[in-house]
Amino acid sequence: MRNKKVLLMMEIAIFAALGFVLDFVSFRMPQGGSVSLVMIPIILIAFRRGVAAGVLTGILVGLLQIVSGFISVAPLSFGFVVMQVLLDYLLAYGVVGLAGVMRTKYLQHAHAKQTGKMLAAIVAGVLIASVLRYLVHVITGILFFGMFAEGNVVIYSAIYNATYMIPVFLLAAFVCAALFAAAPRLVDAEAANTN
Repeated sequence: MRNKKVLLMMEIAIFAALGFVLDFVSFRMPQGGSVSLVMIPIILIAFRRGVAAGVLTGILVGLLQIVSGFISVAPLSFGFVVMQVLLDYLLAYGVVGLAGVMRTKYLQHAHAKQTGKMLAAIVAGVLIASVLRYLVHVITGILFFGMFAEGNVVIYSAIYNATYMIPVFLLAAFVCAALFAAAPRLVDAEAANTN
């Protein structure tokens, strides 16, 4: 029992570090935001180990970004900066782990060798993660970056964040679908641990 907990903690730490590193492999959008591979390790651990492991991995990715200083904050008072960092980094990456709600469906279809349904479960999980992360960023944009809005702050934040989150979703969905379909045992932790 203890070895399984240690293995789970090691996997979470490794996937969080991988997510942090993959965030450097990015395309910076001209207006801000970036398209990177940061969500892929979080989604992978969420499908491999479940929602709790995915959320914890996402929070750790956010913490790594915070402690390394690779964050962007609005020019506000300290209290507002703390709130923005909590939302934009810890919560935004934490909710990516909720992709794991599709884990059971994915595993059912993978064991039944139903490739189409398996891919649909993967894309649905990535979509859930992307939409939730997008919503957190939109809320953060409304609350903390409204001073930069031209016109309606809600519309501005929604459009601004969509310009990089839609490509992030498409990239993550493609990579995860290709990876999970090519190596389904990578996601099935129980099967991988029996060999």
